[in-house]
Amino acid sequence: MKISSLEKIKEVASSHSPKIKEKVLIEKGGVPHLASFSQASFKPGQIASEHKHEDTWEVYLVEAGTGLVKVNGKVNQLKKGDCVVIEPNEAHEFINTGSEDLILTYFGIEK
Repeated sequence: MKISSLEKIKEVASSHSPKIKEKVLIEKGGVPHLASFSQASFKPGQIASEHKHEDTWEVYLVEAGTGLVKVNGKVNQLKKGDCVVIEPNEAHEFINTGSEDLILTYFGIEK
């Protein structure tokens, strides 16, 4: 058994944008096929630039705030409670369009 607490985890820079902060609850290798399990915090106006993963599904839960997710050029609004599944090779970008922090809790599953 492993127990993690967001309160005790140090924030690190996101690999997709150094200004976006994240807390990694479970690192790659901590659970078979899990790429990671993390929570990211976007300040108003911050963007996780478009990128894609060849062999990983990603699942995001919007914990707070509002924003946009662009997937293969299609723009979708995000609000608290929304869940987004990104499939392998889907180009995606997250943008905080709100006045509060956009908090995304997410995990990746590798093929």
